[in-house]
Amino acid sequence: MAKEILKGAEESKAEIEVDLKSVDKAEIESLPEYDCIVLGSPTYYGLPCAEIKKFLDESIKYHGDLEGTVGGAFTSSANTAGGNETTIIALLESLIIHGMIVKGMPKGDHYGPVVVGEPDKKELRQCGHYGEWMAKFTEKIASLEM
Repeated sequence: MAKEILKGAEESKAEIEVDLKSVDKAEIESLPEYDCIVLGSPTYYGLPCAEIKKFLDESIKYHGDLEGTVGGAFTSSANTAGGNETTIIALLESLIIHGMIVKGMPKGDHYGPVVVGEPDKKELRQCGHYGEWMAKFTEKIASLEM
């Protein structure tokens, strides 16, 4: 999913730099440098995994410094109704508390991409579309003077 979101962002023609990091390689200190942060997590008991939760807990160091940054989320689970939407909402709540800009999608996965089991072609297209949309939206927001 993350690779398809990255691919969509890269193919968007938005004039932004993108990268992909696993949570164990992501550095809390670099968060304020980004114009957009998209978090992904497997769904565990209707919530993000412990590693993502720890990352978000440590991000409090930059509380207020991420205001105006675009944010998004995606998740996967093993079961339909396995807590995907509650996981996405938990991730988005953390981004909103940071003062980040989060916008829903009117079509497809409204809160962000969700996959149950292995992603199919339609779900991978949705991830790519999400990445493209996030890149274009980030470019637009970054061009505004706040």
